[in-house]
Order: sequence, then structure tokens, then C-alpha cells
Amino acid sequence: MTVFRKIRKKLLDSGKLKGYITYALGEIFLIVIGILIAWKINDLNEIRKNRIVELKIYESLYDELNTNLKILNTTIDHYSDTSKRLEATMNYIGLPPSEITEGAKDTIIHINYSETNLLEGALNSVISTTKLELIESDSLKGLITNYPAEIQKLESIDAKIKEIVLDRLQPVLERHLALKDMLSKDNPRYSRIRTFGKSSNYGNLLNSKEYQNSLVDRLIQTQNLLTSAKKLRNRTQVMSLRLKQELGYTL
Repeated sequence: MTVFRKIRKKLLDSGKLKGYITYALGEIFLIVIGILIAWKINDLNEIRKNRIVELKIYESLYDELNTNLKILNTTIDHYSDTSKRLEATMNYIGLPPSEITEGAKDTIIHINYSETNLLEGALNSVISTTKLELIESDSLKGLITNYPAEIQKLESIDAKIKEIVLDRLQPVLERHLALKDMLSKDNPRYSRIRTFGKSSNYGNLLNSKEYQNSLVDRLIQTQNLLTSAKKLRNRTQVMSLRLKQELGYTL
């Protein structure tokens, strides 16, 4: 700056007004260029910082979605087996008690409910904060913002199944069946209750309208849940692939 002042003073003292104006304009131009360069450097730094945060968001979402994929695969396998067991149980309705085998009894008494708990902590953290604005891809933003609705749909169906099992199926089972049937048949410690305990009445259970309605309702909801879980799994796989592409070499 001292050098610039000396040059300006020298030009003024020499009376060369045109030269002074040209120099002054050049000095202003250099200052503007300097400001623009500093602004650009600052802008690039902000972009770099935002990209680092964006990648961290992608990593947390990717990890959460991969965990959900494992949960969904387990859920689909479980409910596929449940659907088969329910259909098999329906085929026992109308059979005389003498034709209800031990295997059939085991199928009837083990209702096998397991709650599905998907993760959405990282997802909600992104959606409910300004982190969502750091995501550049609009299509990825759309996938992320729509994902919770799919989870809620699956959880809603799962809640219906839970209500059917705990509030309808389990009570009617306990009215007609003896829970001793669930005990290990090879353990001698249970020999007395197996011998002297009250017996189950599978015939009355299978002929119960309350039981039949609960069974059919559970099968319908199980099929609904399977459809929802498969759709959510496909959505999760798409999102996971997109995030992997965004992360690139960092995976």
C-alpha cells in the first residue's frame, strides 16, 4: 500500500492527470479482483465444508438403511413362514380330534408373533433439520422425505397384527388350550403337569367362530404386511444404491 501511495503522489506532483486516472482505475481494478478472488476462495471453502457434512449425512443414512434391509429380509422370511402356518391351521378346521396330529397342535399353539422395529433416527435427523438442504440431488431428497411414510404404513399393519395376536388370538387359545402343551415333552420335570393338568380341546378351538375370524384376519394382515415390507425393501435398496453412488470411493 505504501508503494501505491508513492506512485499516486508522484503522478499528482508531475501533473499527469490522465496517467493518474489510469493508474487509479487500475488500482481499483486490482482491488476488485482481489476481493473477487477472496470471495471465490471463501465460497470454495464453504462448498468443501458442506460437501464434508453431506458425505457424513450419506454415511449415516447408508448405515441405517443397510440395517433396515437386514431387518426387512428377516421380517419377510418370518411372515412368509407365518402365512404358511396360518394357511395350514385353516386346513385343520373341521377335522375330528383324532386326526389332529401332534405336529398340527404345535402349529396351532405357537402363534409366533415378533414385532418389527425399523431404524429411522438418522432419517428423521436429516428431515427435521437443515441437513436436508445440504443434499444436492432433488431425486434423493424426494426418496428420503417419502421414506418415513412407508415405514409408518408397515408399522401400522404390524400394530394391527399385534392387536389380533395379543387381544384376540391369545385369549381364545388360553380358553380352549392348556399351555402345558408348549412345554418340552422330553423334560421329566414337566411330567406331572402333563399327566394331571387340564387337557386342551383343539376341536372346540377350531370350531370357535371367534378363533376362525381372528385367524382369517391375521392371515389378511400378514399378507398386507408382506406386500408392504417387500415394497419398502425395494425402496430401501434403491436409496442405498443411490447413497453408495454419492459416496463413491468413501465406501
